[in-house]
Amino acid sequence: MEFSIATLLSHFSEDKLVAAKVLEKKLGCEDEESIQELQIVLDALERIGILVKERGKYRRVQEENVVEAKLRCSSKGFCFAIQDDEDADDIYVRESHLSNAWNGDRVLVKIIKEGSRRRSPEGEVKLILERANPSLLAQVKRDDSKYRAVPLDDRLLFELDLKQNGNNLEEAVNHLVHVSVVRYPIGQYGPLGKVTRILGSDAEAAADTDIVCCKHDLPQTFMPEVLKAAEQLSEASISAEIKKRKDLRKLLTFTIEEYIERDHPPFIENAFTLEKLRGKKWQLGIHISDVAHYIEPDSPLDKAAKKRGTAIYLGQKVLPLFPEAVTRLCSFAPDENRLAISVLMTFDETGQLLEYETLPTVISVDHQLSYQQVQSLLNNPEVIEPEMAEVVDRLKQLFFNLSPLIKAQRIQRGSFEILSETSCPYKDEGRIGAILVSSSLPVRSLLTELTVLAGKAVADHLFALGVPGIYCAQPEPDWDELEDVLKLANNLGLDQRLESDEEITSRDYQNLTQAFSKAPCVRILNHLLLSTLKSAKYSSHPAPHFGLAYKDCYTHCLSPGQRYADLLVQRVLKTVLTEGRDRRQKQAKTGVNLGSSTSHGKINWNVLPPQTQEKLEEELHAIVSHLNDREKLAEDAEKDLQGLKKAEKMKERTGQVFRGLITGVQSYGFFVEIEDLLVEGLVHVSSLKDDWYEYRSRHSCLVGRKNRIAYRLGDEVEVEVKSVDYYRQQIDLVTVGGGSAASNEDLEED
Repeated sequence: MEFSIATLLSHFSEDKLVAAKVLEKKLGCEDEESIQELQIVLDALERIGILVKERGKYRRVQEENVVEAKLRCSSKGFCFAIQDDEDADDIYVRESHLSNAWNGDRVLVKIIKEGSRRRSPEGEVKLILERANPSLLAQVKRDDSKYRAVPLDDRLLFELDLKQNGNNLEEAVNHLVHVSVVRYPIGQYGPLGKVTRILGSDAEAAADTDIVCCKHDLPQTFMPEVLKAAEQLSEASISAEIKKRKDLRKLLTFTIEEYIERDHPPFIENAFTLEKLRGKKWQLGIHISDVAHYIEPDSPLDKAAKKRGTAIYLGQKVLPLFPEAVTRLCSFAPDENRLAISVLMTFDETGQLLEYETLPTVISVDHQLSYQQVQSLLNNPEVIEPEMAEVVDRLKQLFFNLSPLIKAQRIQRGSFEILSETSCPYKDEGRIGAILVSSSLPVRSLLTELTVLAGKAVADHLFALGVPGIYCAQPEPDWDELEDVLKLANNLGLDQRLESDEEITSRDYQNLTQAFSKAPCVRILNHLLLSTLKSAKYSSHPAPHFGLAYKDCYTHCLSPGQRYADLLVQRVLKTVLTEGRDRRQKQAKTGVNLGSSTSHGKINWNVLPPQTQEKLEEELHAIVSHLNDREKLAEDAEKDLQGLKKAEKMKERTGQVFRGLITGVQSYGFFVEIEDLLVEGLVHVSSLKDDWYEYRSRHSCLVGRKNRIAYRLGDEVEVEVKSVDYYRQQIDLVTVGGGSAASNEDLEED
């Protein structure tokens, strides 16, 4: 039995009674022992007042002043409970009120003191819903004959006794190890752990991917039953299935991938067609691997993918959503019949989307191309081989005609793009939330212009049919996050202001990126602007997407083999086509095409049977929080690896001097971004030995009391790499040159 209290409680909604048998099924309690354990948990939750039992069923009790939140702790011992609602106050939790909860745990917090204008509300942990640290990185220490693990993360305010489990703990003393938690603290008993792996003598001696995987407890292998289920999948079912689908194998079909050497074969799950229609119309086909055909709900493969939530990309190492056997079967390969869910979009000559249809198809790929090949074919048309002439003609139409028209529409509605060489493993905007433009590979962003339309079309379709769905939303950035970037831009003479003091809009970012393109430090400015964007979130309700400037709804659907949310969306689309009612009454002679946008506005009945509709709504609502948690975990892990690689690079450059830009100023020092490497380090105020420096927050600068030298936001300085803390990814710098005479304004007291 593997479930948390949070997962258990997610199956309760709107004061509905839920039977224990239903919970057993939803939580996968199949054997007698698991059923007994579930009953023990239900009894305990009933005893502490979280659940109430009525007529043999259970109902969630919504207690006043009790909220669900995630703990964020400080190394100094205090914590804040961060609520899911971004507008809600953070709740201060003293160390004495943590009830053995750790940093990152999801908890129920009871508010014991209301907040005021100057103070946060105060609370105490009532119940730990989900543990965030089933394992951790630690150093082994020995006291007499006892061994203990000291976590490297100083926000984890405890040490673990180590259990002898066959490993020679003497060999692990003073080494970096991966520790699995055997017992969390309870009553007078402290936490107990066991060493599962010795990583190295210290963080620098360990492999960076091992550190990231262990730190975030990322699964690196699949269970035997999952691998067995993957191997049992076969292509035998394709022959019969082809007859039920629209056959698109005669269309010229191509894939475009960015090939990066990795330890896992690429999952090529998107293919493209472009056909000329009558009346100067074009039909763009975006074909998505039909992973849902092979992955049955609640199967071992489905449960494993659901638990992982998303594939994670750690340099050359990939932690996939599915085993390699699934990739081989579902990935689009040249001259192979493949099942797909296709989004066929019809455009007029001005690039206006006239209509679209989603339907099951069978395709066969003619050309497998890389972004680099496409760029070369378009840049050098005189050296094209005869067998490539037809596909190059399609590519020209796609990238020189259709994509620029779609891009112009996006820019017109206020969306923006950010110059960055960061690669994305997805064809849409991915976790980034905005379209990135590469100076060396422009076709990548031009293709994204088109693939984003597929997500928009699918979202609009689900909403128009009134069926449940998973939507992808991105909130607007916080003013505090953007303020420093605006100050920096203005200090560099770009004179940028927001259109409104009331809200931040996508058009503000569009104006900023256009202004940044004229600055000499364009890479730094775009890098900082990108960091101000909030992560996209999944929701069971339509919501705006800031980066793409969609005010109603948008979703991800292109990567069902890499994102579990996309697989769920694919299942909903297929459910509509198999179970949906295309007419109000059976007696009606004609119905609407439930896969087509032509049905929008014509439906005044419930498309799905009530039982199916309700089941889907419950399932999608219950899983959204888990998917967001897994996306956040993946994002943190990927950023962690980037940070470790940058720290490693700077460690090798200790003692070297670089030119950089001051991108942040605080009372304790200023941050310098080294443009060539896009690496940030701190010049601590204590390293400025030539004077006593005072902080001027209004002008974002440090000013020398005697020498009147100022270090301002936007100033260029020369810095030397003094030291690097590899694990914490902290880079300490000292100034070698730079700073300028303080102005009268700089000298003013705040």
